[in-house]
Amino acid sequence: MTRQRGFRFEFLQGPLVRVSGAGAAVDVPIEWAFGAGDQAVTFVSRVDRRNYVELFFSYYRAMHGLATPGQQNLKPAGLGEAVGLYYKTRDPALGIDGCFACHSTGPIKFDADGSIRPRELGVRCEDCHGPGESHVAAAKRRDPATRRLIDNPGQWSPERQVELCGKCHRAPRAPSGEIDFNYPWNIRHQPPYLIRSACFLRTGSLSCVTCHEPHEPINKTASSYNQKCGVCHRQTPWACGSNCVDCHMPRVSPQPPLRFTNHWIGVYRSANKLRPPER
Repeated sequence: MTRQRGFRFEFLQGPLVRVSGAGAAVDVPIEWAFGAGDQAVTFVSRVDRRNYVELFFSYYRAMHGLATPGQQNLKPAGLGEAVGLYYKTRDPALGIDGCFACHSTGPIKFDADGSIRPRELGVRCEDCHGPGESHVAAAKRRDPATRRLIDNPGQWSPERQVELCGKCHRAPRAPSGEIDFNYPWNIRHQPPYLIRSACFLRTGSLSCVTCHEPHEPINKTASSYNQKCGVCHRQTPWACGSNCVDCHMPRVSPQPPLRFTNHWIGVYRSANKLRPPER
C-alpha cells in the first residue's frame, strides 16, 4: 500500500507495519482497533506520552480491503507525517482519550508512561445502564429491589434516550452553528439530525431505540423499518415505494465506500440528500 510522495506500507508480523520512503523506514506497532467492522475498522498506535496516531489505513468491509478515512488529501512532508494523523493524548475537543472513552466501557485510566488503559474493552452493559455491582449483588440474593439498583433507559423519555446515545454518537442539541448540516461527513452523527425530524418533534415518542434494538446487531431488513413507520403512517401516499427509508432517510456517501443513513427524516425532492427542503 502506498500514499502520496512515494511512501510505502508493508505489513509485518507482530502486528507491525513498516512505513518507508525518502530513504528511511520506521516500524510502527498496530496497538488498537476501533470500530465494530460494520463499516470499517480504524487502527491506532501510541507515539509517546502526549500523542497517539491514527494510522493512514483502515479496513473497509464493503471493499474487503484497506483505504483511508479523511487522510487522502494530506500531503506528508516526511516519514513521520506519512504514518498517519496525530492526536493529543488528552484534549477536551480533539484528544484521542475521547475516542477511547466512546469505544470502551467505564472510565479510562492513564498509566505512568501516559498510555491509555480502558477499564473494559468495547461497549458493554454499564455504558448505558450505569454501574451494576449493587444490581448484580442484589440479584444473587434475590432482593426485590434488584431492578431499582440499575438504570433502565427504556423507561426514560425519548429525548433523554437520544441524549444518552448522543454521548458518543454526537450530542443532539449542540450549540447553534456548531454542526454544518451541508457537510456530508456529519451525516454519521445521528442524534442532531433525528431531533430535527418532524417525526421526532410531533410525536413525542420517537427515539433511537424505537427502531434500533440496543442489545442486538443492527437490523438491515427494510420491512422491519417499514413496520416502525407504519405505526404512525398507516396509509402511505400513492407515490411511495416499498421502502420508507430509501426516500425519507437517504443514504449519503461522504467518501467511497462509506455510506451513512441520514437520520433527518423528511421529504427529499431533489438531488440534495443532506437536509430536507424547508417548508
